[in-house]
Amino acid sequence: MHDSLAELVARQLRGRRVVLAVSGGRDSMSLMHAAASRARESIACVASFDHATGLHSARAAALVARVAGELGLEAITARASTPGRTEAEWRAQRWSFLRCVARERCAQVATAHTRDDQIETVLMRTMRGAGARGLAALESGAASQGPILRPLLTLGRAEIAAYAARAKLEWVDDPSNSRADHLRNRIRHDLLPALARARPSLPGELLSIGARAATLRAAVERVVDRELGIERRDGAILVAREMMLRYDAKGLALLWPAIAARAGATLDRRGTDRLIAFTTGVKRGARMQLSGGFEAVSHRGALIVRKAVSNAPSGALGLSAGVQVGGFRFDARDEDVVSLWSAKLPAGKTLTVRAWHPGDRMVPAGGDARRVKGLLRDAGVDAASRGAWPVVLADDEIVWIPGVRRSSAASARSGRPVVTYHCERIDR
Repeated sequence: MHDSLAELVARQLRGRRVVLAVSGGRDSMSLMHAAASRARESIACVASFDHATGLHSARAAALVARVAGELGLEAITARASTPGRTEAEWRAQRWSFLRCVARERCAQVATAHTRDDQIETVLMRTMRGAGARGLAALESGAASQGPILRPLLTLGRAEIAAYAARAKLEWVDDPSNSRADHLRNRIRHDLLPALARARPSLPGELLSIGARAATLRAAVERVVDRELGIERRDGAILVAREMMLRYDAKGLALLWPAIAARAGATLDRRGTDRLIAFTTGVKRGARMQLSGGFEAVSHRGALIVRKAVSNAPSGALGLSAGVQVGGFRFDARDEDVVSLWSAKLPAGKTLTVRAWHPGDRMVPAGGDARRVKGLLRDAGVDAASRGAWPVVLADDEIVWIPGVRRSSAASARSGRPVVTYHCERIDR
């Protein structure tokens, strides 16, 4: 196994220039050792990010720097200015650093993800209702010339543990890997072992799902490249609406996540469904907000996905108890939602409130995407009052028009953390 793992890494890295992402854990230290021994010419540098989460993270970064130096490799390290609180924040900080280093070195990032990581990720995304793009998980782009390379993806953790023991490697165990409040840890330590005992074939079936999804994802990317005439302009992605209307809803559900990703936007199922409705129902000049600070715009026959115009959310305020927008005041109270003047909002998202803007759209609970202007009009809000009417956003999606409508994201959902807000008019 010692030789076969090193040979696998050598084959995967041959002819490439890579930045090795090394956390200081067993798997990534094994990757660095194998690459240094069999594929040194492919290594641009080693990159390690200290999340500033405690003594262990500092020890891990120091270990990476020391061992990389002993192996004759350049090590680049960075430390978070403020420690993240969630897995998502840690991931975003780490990948921002890794991508920056890779751009500077004109290289791919190579990570130490394993077959077990892929199994866990496919199961996690299956539980979240991901489509083909998400279910490809860690296999997406693994065999391409894309920015991320995963040379250990066909190996299990046990095989890498055997390599590390035989090579007498040092590593630092991250205590967060055993914390039960992280979903991946609950899947790794509890759910997946229980499911595998009941169905021993499950890990292999999950790998098969990921492989088939990766094949489909690659096919979708080819369609986008060859058939849709995608145009890039100042960071935005443009596609002819006429071209998109050749596809039915199922086809659009495959195409839109691939198109949006080229602008840097990540679509979940709801965002994809909203874009499908936007494609088939919009008029020229319409605009729809997407999560992550992106928007979709219909302009002169083109559908555009881009970063939201910086002045679009002017006047937006963080939603908190006592905040006022025009003649409306908001309060956070753990009381029952008895009217459209109250809403249970997702606690894990950034909540803001601002006045309604022309072109704003929302997907009401149980309905299709509608212009906020039309929803206000249907609720009997007169034209003179509409301009100052508030809308509440979760991330960048309008989820509540107080007194008018709520989206499904602003309704109570079992097991999801929520915060209850109430709105009252103070201009009467």
